Amino acid sequence: MHKVAIVGRPNVGKSSLFNRLIGRREAVVADLPGVTRDAKEGLMLHQNHRITLIDTGGLWSGDEWEDAIRQKAEWAMEGAQAVIFVLDPREGLSAADYEVTDWLRRLGKPVIIAANKMDSPKHEVYMAELWGLGFGEPVAISAEHARGLDDLLDRVMEHLPEDTEDVPEIAPIRISLIGRPNVGKSSLLNAITQTDRAIVADMPGTTRDSLDVEWDYGGQRFVLVDTAGIRKKPDTAVEDYAIQRSQAAIGRSDLIWLVVNAGDLGDHELKLANLAYDSGKPVIVIVNKWDLVPDSDLKATEKELNQKLHHISYAPRVYTSAINEYGIHEMLAEAMKLHEKWQSRIPTSELNRWLGVWQMRQSVPNFHGKKLKMYFMTQVETAPPTFAIFCNRADFVTRAYEGFLQNRIREDLQLAGIPVRLKWNEKGPYKRGKNAENDD
Repeated sequence: MHKVAIVGRPNVGKSSLFNRLIGRREAVVADLPGVTRDAKEGLMLHQNHRITLIDTGGLWSGDEWEDAIRQKAEWAMEGAQAVIFVLDPREGLSAADYEVTDWLRRLGKPVIIAANKMDSPKHEVYMAELWGLGFGEPVAISAEHARGLDDLLDRVMEHLPEDTEDVPEIAPIRISLIGRPNVGKSSLLNAITQTDRAIVADMPGTTRDSLDVEWDYGGQRFVLVDTAGIRKKPDTAVEDYAIQRSQAAIGRSDLIWLVVNAGDLGDHELKLANLAYDSGKPVIVIVNKWDLVPDSDLKATEKELNQKLHHISYAPRVYTSAINEYGIHEMLAEAMKLHEKWQSRIPTSELNRWLGVWQMRQSVPNFHGKKLKMYFMTQVETAPPTFAIFCNRADFVTRAYEGFLQNRIREDLQLAGIPVRLKWNEKGPYKRGKNAENDD
């Protein structure tokens, strides 16, 4: 696979161009500098080429993130076969633009200048001074209006060999790391990949956008998504949009790692657990910073976890420390196991044998002398496993009895740790023409 990096000073439209080229809004875009900090990857296809496109943070930003952003951009340059240098000619060349130019010359990579915000041909008069940077003819584009992108890609293609790489047959497992700010999501991602892919700092809100990282473990491909920390009340519009991007990342994921701080549990964990619960995806609770909990507090901390996360008590837990890499392999191994279970399909004959056993094991609800009768059970969906039960009266199903059945399905059908959905369908003389449905 080929690799192309997008670089430039802050607020010239790098993320807008990235979103245009990959064909979806993956990167957070806002009308202020410094929104992108980490190096964000996206896959694009063009003329039989599979290209990993990398959006980098604004270089020479002059703020506290400048060194960290440049380190991530230098990582993006490793193996890059071409670099798109984004400039805003309408503002003129700045000192930061010249700093980026000198840095690119030292790296010695092929550079294509993308003169952004050229919304119409009349704006191209501003491009004259770009020739003096020594990277050849600039390409006039407008990321906002999708102008000039074909010309830009034609220039990029000149530096890429023909793509003969086969598409991997094994589909990746996509995992989102969610949690409130500063619980150690980015540190865990770095510990797993043995890199410094994500910027880590001792302050909340460092991660501003979801960051996708491909990783291979035991022959299984993963896409690990480091999401922005989800606050109760976002402080800025950028944070609010970053949270929306995190929620969208959860929707596209196969599995969720809910990261909590072992020594600092609050009511916000309940909200995040609800978010994970409602997604219908398998959830693994990652109890991070476990090494910082004193031995005398271990039982009390576990009890507090049980109380706050009781409604996802089915979710397995992994106790970790990003600092000493404790529990890292268990995170990935548990994810592989749950992903396989999530796609399980149980034969109808086996389900109905167990349905008879469960009715004998626990008395069915009884209302005014009338019992709930369950006639038949079948699996109607996978990912998550969803079961339809045909009964006489769906309104007779109590929450407690439904919970009993869900627990039995997990225990007796080897689906431990998996969210289970039940759909109730009425059949017989009491059928009222509607279904009762509950999700777990």
